[in-house]
Amino acid sequence: MSSPFARDELTARFMAAFGHAPDGVWAAPGRVNLIGEHTDYNEGFVLPFAIGPTARAAVRRRTDRTARLISSYGDEGLVTVDLERLAPSNMHGWTAYPLGVAWVLGQQGVTVPGFDLFLDSSVPTGAGLSSSAAIECAVALALNELTGAGLTREELVPVGQRAENEVVGAPTGILDQSASLLGTEGHAVFLDCRSRRAESVPLDLAGAQLVLLVVDTRVSHTHATGGYASRRASCELGAEVLGVPALRDLGAADLREAAGLLDDETYRRVRHIVTENDRVLATVKVLVEEGPAAIGALLTASHASMRDDFEISCPELDLAVQTALANGALGARMTGGGFGGSAIALIPAPAEQTIRQQILAAFHSAGFRPPDVFTVTPAAGARRIA
Repeated sequence: MSSPFARDELTARFMAAFGHAPDGVWAAPGRVNLIGEHTDYNEGFVLPFAIGPTARAAVRRRTDRTARLISSYGDEGLVTVDLERLAPSNMHGWTAYPLGVAWVLGQQGVTVPGFDLFLDSSVPTGAGLSSSAAIECAVALALNELTGAGLTREELVPVGQRAENEVVGAPTGILDQSASLLGTEGHAVFLDCRSRRAESVPLDLAGAQLVLLVVDTRVSHTHATGGYASRRASCELGAEVLGVPALRDLGAADLREAAGLLDDETYRRVRHIVTENDRVLATVKVLVEEGPAAIGALLTASHASMRDDFEISCPELDLAVQTALANGALGARMTGGGFGGSAIALIPAPAEQTIRQQILAAFHSAGFRPPDVFTVTPAAGARRIA
């Protein structure tokens, strides 16, 4: 992971780029999805939590309709945009995320003035940790405050989602933005993606002497390309054939009928969503009643379902999961949209160094790029930091 600029350095960089101080600095975290993959756009259940790495946006309101944007990464330099001409078709690259938020707010009746923005982020890109949603949420929080729009955090969630869907072109649900905006320290966010009701669930890893290890395989993925979209299309087809509004409306007892009505691939996609929803509900129950040490088998079963039924894993993710489990992890699974990105492993704290070393050795032996291995804890959600 890249190290974020300290708040004062970010402000200094802003001043160097624009010649004046920002009105404020807003931060929004990435997220790890503990369990519940691809269930969000099927109106099901998810259980993510906010993590320490954040996107940080230093922003100053302008008196015209010009947006000037620069980031601490990339080679584009300063990008200048006329907000009067903003449309999904003319937003590209990293600026599509903050500009997409500005466009969506405008579509919802918020008068968005011009602004200067300096963006920095320590959320790894392409790792399945929602680097894009972190940007969207930091900018949404900033523009909401600077415009006086008065939108609640719950109302800002679909702003980020629309930017992702309609501007970036990634058909994602509300999981990522909900975790980033609604997360609280020491808790996961149990989200019903149909009602959009969110509930905090205790996730005290340190108290249980556990560590959640993230293995960023450094196999990059993008949600705007075919694999993610084809899985969503399969789910929509399954729901249509089975006569339900969304796969959320099916239970395990419906799978026998589904097997007779669907082709094998579509059936397996449906089976993953149905069983994954059940695993999320079971995980919430176990966390409340027994604590995090008892959820390992549910995490591992989730990975098997994503590997075999939804087919979104890859050799690097499978190796990370297998190696962690073989060396004492209580449970492990890939996390995020799939086709690369990260795996997570729930491990006893004393086993952390051994499992780290074994994963690095296994990747080396397989001829894979060295993964980035680090720990995460449930952190605070989006906030103003200056």
